[in-house]
Amino acid sequence: MSELPDLILLLALLAIIGAWLKLSRAREQACQEARQQCRQHGLQLLDESVGLRSLRLRRLQGRLALERCYSFEVSIDGDDREPGRLWMIERTLTGLSLPTIQSHLPDLMAEHMTPPPAADNVVPLRPRLRRDSRLH
Repeated sequence: MSELPDLILLLALLAIIGAWLKLSRAREQACQEARQQCRQHGLQLLDESVGLRSLRLRRLQGRLALERCYSFEVSIDGDDREPGRLWMIERTLTGLSLPTIQSHLPDLMAEHMTPPPAADNVVPLRPRLRRDSRLH
């Protein structure tokens, strides 16, 4: 009589291990894709890793597929950390989000660009100075 619960427990354990192996294989593929995209866009992939951010069902060509979102950090010039994301369905890249590089244009191109118009209704926020260091 106790063989059936043991068999169910063993099958559940095998399903969990199989899902973990499949997700870790998918993570490695996402890491390779992030490296390739960073190399293609002239960015440096920091920590050489990606992290699973979310899972969602998405309809693709009439069928439901599981889309994975991975987040990672990149550096534009070696002194910063900017977030990046990529979305994958199975082994296919379905979306990519990298930081904008407009603030790091070469000086020659920056001279020919006109600055954006000043916004008079924007008030810069500054930390309020206190006379004492008590918490209020």
